[in-house]
Amino acid sequence: MAELTTLARPYAKAAFEVAMADKALDGWSKMLTLSSSIASDEKVATLLKSPALSSEQITDSFLAVCGDDVDAKGRNFIRLLAENKRLVLLPQIAQLYEALKANQEKSVDVEITTAFEISSEISTKLANALQARLQREIRLATRVDQSILGGAIIRAGDTVIDSSVRGKLSKLAESMKS
Repeated sequence: MAELTTLARPYAKAAFEVAMADKALDGWSKMLTLSSSIASDEKVATLLKSPALSSEQITDSFLAVCGDDVDAKGRNFIRLLAENKRLVLLPQIAQLYEALKANQEKSVDVEITTAFEISSEISTKLANALQARLQREIRLATRVDQSILGGAIIRAGDTVIDSSVRGKLSKLAESMKS
């Protein structure tokens, strides 16, 4: 997985730089999300790896599936990926691009997992507290997982705050074993 990310990073940076120059971050985000989902399809992935097809044939087929949702620069980007046999990296490229975009926009996706549904008032308070702590705009998503028993698990990028009952019990059991 790390190897694919390493290969995808220069392409994601290049797409991000073009998007910044054109002031089209959202447009590139949509194009990369679309092309990533197409490249992730099993039948398309098999086509992309086919040695019987030339890069031009693969590009033409891929762009036909994309339709008019990819502009001229996006089409050139896909052609470049096809020529270098890197179309299979589109999911990683899209993920890295979104991280660069979020960093530029000073925003972060936060997922809060709780044992029970939380009210909108509590989620707003949590979002405000996280915004003050992380100094970024928060895009909040909530999820219910009754197996955590109580408390919450907060994931914001690479940061994980586990204040769940299950997490605390696991830490207690671990400390008792050592």
